[in-house]
Amino acid sequence: MGTQNTSVRPPAQSRNDGKNHPSQCGGVTHDNVRHTTRFTVVGNHLAQHAELSLLAIGLAVHIQSLPSGAKVDIDSLAARFPEGKTRIAGALRELEAHGYLRRTRLRTEQGRMVTRTVSCNQPGRTGGEDGPSPPPRPRRTAEKPPRRRALPAVPEPVYPTPDLLQTALGLLSGLRRTDPRLLISATDAEHLVPGVAAWLERDLTPEAVHRALTHDLPQEPLHRPAALLAHRLTAQLPPLPPFRTERPSARHPLQNCDTCDRAYRAPEPGTCRACVPET
Repeated sequence: MGTQNTSVRPPAQSRNDGKNHPSQCGGVTHDNVRHTTRFTVVGNHLAQHAELSLLAIGLAVHIQSLPSGAKVDIDSLAARFPEGKTRIAGALRELEAHGYLRRTRLRTEQGRMVTRTVSCNQPGRTGGEDGPSPPPRPRRTAEKPPRRRALPAVPEPVYPTPDLLQTALGLLSGLRRTDPRLLISATDAEHLVPGVAAWLERDLTPEAVHRALTHDLPQEPLHRPAALLAHRLTAQLPPLPPFRTERPSARHPLQNCDTCDRAYRAPEPGTCRACVPET
């Protein structure tokens, strides 16, 4: 009875001499073989997504592995997988919320509404082969905008006094009251002021210059009203009076008559000749 059964095999010895084998530690080990055909590249941002459900991650991997044109609507996916329409619909909404799917409703030529689905293997980036992508936004270039064409030159006054230039500026600012199309910018007004001043020093009243610039305007829209005014100031400029050409230094500034408020030239404010009482 004390004889030991020699047919019983002794217990197997551990190959790592009692040390913990990786398979006994609970962690995963990989036995990977390189794929050469029929494989799909999936980013870890999807496979290890912290907010997507396991169903949504698996469904995204399945959709990314499909060829273009494959049906990925709820009915087709429910017929392929056992999860049911409700859970599949929820997983699709998860993927759409995190940018892995783009779904839009389109109307066909026959009037039927269809859903167009675009699978994005990297949300936030475009240009993949799985589907068409929206055109990229045009980049802002450092190129300067095209320079505006310069206005035609205008005449220059012989004696540009500050009062004369101020009257010319006020005349230009009032043109829009006659025709709203003659609204000009401050830069254009600065360019035109010398031309108006050249008219005023030819013994023309501001009213006469105003009529010359606003009379018989074209009916079509004025794309560059300042250019039209510059042309008229140059082409229709009246000649200087003879005594003005002989003694340009004797020019007097424009004054407003204290009686009739008309403009006239004099060294000091007062009344014009028409309002001076006869003696």
